[in-house]
Amino acid sequence: MTTEAAGGPGGGALLVVGDVVTDVVARHREPLAAGTDTAAEIRTLPGGAGANVACWAAYTGCADVRLLGRVGADAAAWHERALRAAGVRPVLVVDPEAPTGTVICLVDSGAGAERTFLTDSGASLRLEPVDWSEDLLDGVARLHLSGYLLFSASGRALVRVVSASARARGVPTSLDPASAGFLRELGAGRFLDLVEGVDVLLPSRDEACLLTGLPDAEEAAAELSRHVPLVVTKCGADGAVVADAGTVVARVAAAPADPRDTTGAGDAFTGAFLAALVVGAELEAAAAQGCRAGARAVEQVGGRPPERG
Repeated sequence: MTTEAAGGPGGGALLVVGDVVTDVVARHREPLAAGTDTAAEIRTLPGGAGANVACWAAYTGCADVRLLGRVGADAAAWHERALRAAGVRPVLVVDPEAPTGTVICLVDSGAGAERTFLTDSGASLRLEPVDWSEDLLDGVARLHLSGYLLFSASGRALVRVVSASARARGVPTSLDPASAGFLRELGAGRFLDLVEGVDVLLPSRDEACLLTGLPDAEEAAAELSRHVPLVVTKCGADGAVVADAGTVVARVAAAPADPRDTTGAGDAFTGAFLAALVVGAELEAAAAQGCRAGARAVEQVGGRPPERG
């Protein structure tokens, strides 16, 4: 494991702990044809919710973004190069047994650009407490945890250790639930128990409604903010809802976009939102920056921001 821990200018560093995976994105226009071929545009891209958040945070203005993740030896060098090129300081643990996680993203290239994921988590969900070092919090202003960590026993153990370290240092912690499908399997009650002590929760509309059993995004955000102090619910084309201590305090409109691929839109929002908080933005302004990044994300293929010029 290698690490760079030098602090950056501004409000301090953002440390992301989460998944690094390889995305195989297949954009198809016709419905999938069982038992035969369906024409598609296929690209292999670096991805992972945690890694995507880190890259978007760097892209939208956070000067020092760090990422702790776990990969296989098969793609470690490729992922490290991609993260560095995006302005992220990678701390990648190379798993001696498991390959890098892989996600097949099936994207319907119709008007909604909706996607379906086939996920082999591989090394990404094998992050564990032994991979953590207290030094990773040196100079850190905010800690963000990918919700995918909660879907493995080792990840849950890591979340407990990292969260305790952050609380001891007074570093605010955020978490994105990451997957409505995996969240349903875990259970809402168990999830809420696991995120006790988190300062900011960033669910999608579907995740917020699943966690509360409420059909309305605003009601769900308000209810969740009785469990987590601040909740920012991402509502896609309907923008975002910010709730604090049981009350909706802001509604932010979405930025206009012509969707090509919605993969990573939520990660883009999260990264941009956190980048804004690190430099001292107010909540509504931070959510607006998140909406702009989400709009930018859906207009391109893959979950990462455009390459730097």
